[in-house]
Amino acid sequence: MKQGTFRKILLYLKPYAFLLALTVFLALVNVAATLAVPYLAGLGIDCILGQNDVLFSRLYRIFFAIGGCVAVTALSQWCMNALSNKIVYHVLADVRTAAFRKIQILPLRYLDGRAYGETASVVISDAEQFSDGLLLAFNQFFTGIATVLGVLVILFVLRWEVALVVLFITPLSLLTAKFISSRTYSMFKKQSEVRAEQTAFIDEMIGNLKVVKAFGHEDENEEVFGEINARYKKCSLKAVFFSSTVNPTTRFVNAVVYALVALVGALLVIGTAGTATAFTVGGLTSVLNYSTQYTKPFNEISEVVTEFQNALACAARLFALIGEEPEISDRDNEDLGRAKGEVRLEEVNFSYTSGQKLIENLNVCAPAGKRVAIVGPTGCGKTTLINLLMRFYDVDGGKVSVDGRDVRAVTRKSLRENYGMVLQETWLKEATVRENLCMGRPSATEEEMIGAAKAAHAHNFIMRLPEGYDTVIGEDGNLSQGQKQLLCIARVMLCRPPMLILDEATSNIDTRTERKVQDAFQKLMVGRTCFIVAHRLSTIQNADLILVMKSGDIVEQGTHEELLAKEGFYYELYNAQFAE
Repeated sequence: MKQGTFRKILLYLKPYAFLLALTVFLALVNVAATLAVPYLAGLGIDCILGQNDVLFSRLYRIFFAIGGCVAVTALSQWCMNALSNKIVYHVLADVRTAAFRKIQILPLRYLDGRAYGETASVVISDAEQFSDGLLLAFNQFFTGIATVLGVLVILFVLRWEVALVVLFITPLSLLTAKFISSRTYSMFKKQSEVRAEQTAFIDEMIGNLKVVKAFGHEDENEEVFGEINARYKKCSLKAVFFSSTVNPTTRFVNAVVYALVALVGALLVIGTAGTATAFTVGGLTSVLNYSTQYTKPFNEISEVVTEFQNALACAARLFALIGEEPEISDRDNEDLGRAKGEVRLEEVNFSYTSGQKLIENLNVCAPAGKRVAIVGPTGCGKTTLINLLMRFYDVDGGKVSVDGRDVRAVTRKSLRENYGMVLQETWLKEATVRENLCMGRPSATEEEMIGAAKAAHAHNFIMRLPEGYDTVIGEDGNLSQGQKQLLCIARVMLCRPPMLILDEATSNIDTRTERKVQDAFQKLMVGRTCFIVAHRLSTIQNADLILVMKSGDIVEQGTHEELLAKEGFYYELYNAQFAE
């Protein structure tokens, strides 16, 4: 799984191959300048021949050379960090864009099957953790690898005996780091999963805080949050503890390396004194510095490995979301154009969960320009029918057609452009009133927009807002639920689609305003096919056809008078609603 995730990361890095190559080049320059300093320092020490016997002219040149190397190191490090930041945050933007784009084309079945907060956590928190790990890898991994290889080459050139000591101990440090890091991936994966669960719970609780307070459910929520938080603490501590053991373990190994290098180097200084291949004190100083520089990247790389394990776990969740199967593409489908409005459901079968039947062999014919009301008890399938009409879900069997054309043969965009929908649950984006009203028809004129707002009886309260139609509002703004619903109604009235879906469209409006809006709806519905979902049966008595649903089936259909005359299920619903 990790290998697959790593390959996907490389695919996202591919567009930035040139910047990546430049980063590697700067890392090499940085390492070369850094590694030159210990060698020059050793030469400087060897300029001290004895008491009052110092080669100052040569020492000054060495000092200037060291200063130049330090300047090159600083400049290359700054440029490398700048490039790393650019690459990482471009990749992060690309991944988040891909995730957001995938969310928009995922079937609703996927999104309805999990908490929204969990999906949000993947796009926000997991993406952030992924970028942090990737940035650390860029800033330390390249220079670390180059330093290790560079030091080994220099040590073999300076003194092969010391190089062998270092090379002999190195596998112990690598094996230790690998042993621990291979076991921390699953821990970090579990941590990210519990974090997503916690985010989803917090999102749910904040979104329904009024309900929580109304039912005094604060203590129960605290218990649930405490349980999730305890699991998060446990798996986080476990992951961090095991991953943090990498650094002290490698530091211990590195200390052993330093001690052995010092011992072997000192013996070489003593043993080769006065010979042609004498190992000087300056050389020993350089070798000790190199052994420190050799072991330091292992500490840094061990930190990188720890963070990168977390980054891989988060990236795996991101790529799992991006890799989800999207809705069936309708790119090659025909455009529906402006529909006349004849809608048919023929032998339709549908269920949200396999094995749990909901709608079976449903047949409905809604002639163009007619008003069709859908009534029935809660859970009978009224909203499901709307989902099928709008093709939010595809039928399992049978077909839904508009003007004789199967909705699966036309593009979703052209189908939904022919529907105007006002639901009981309103939705307004964070934008001006004007942008919200013109969402479905951006080309509408000022006069058309104001006319729609007046028809929906929203114009007066809009003008009382601080900036009128230019006031910025949102779903959680200072508008009442009824005012939000009026804006949604005005938005549909501005579009004037050939078909309407009204799902308890006036449920949050006071009785006086409702009558006015109903009058406006009556005018809007003339010549349009309308599907009206209603619980208050008094609002649909003038419908051309009433569909009475029960347990996913249409048990009765006809006009209000015809259904009352049958004295069936509709008769019972009607009398139950108006009984004293």
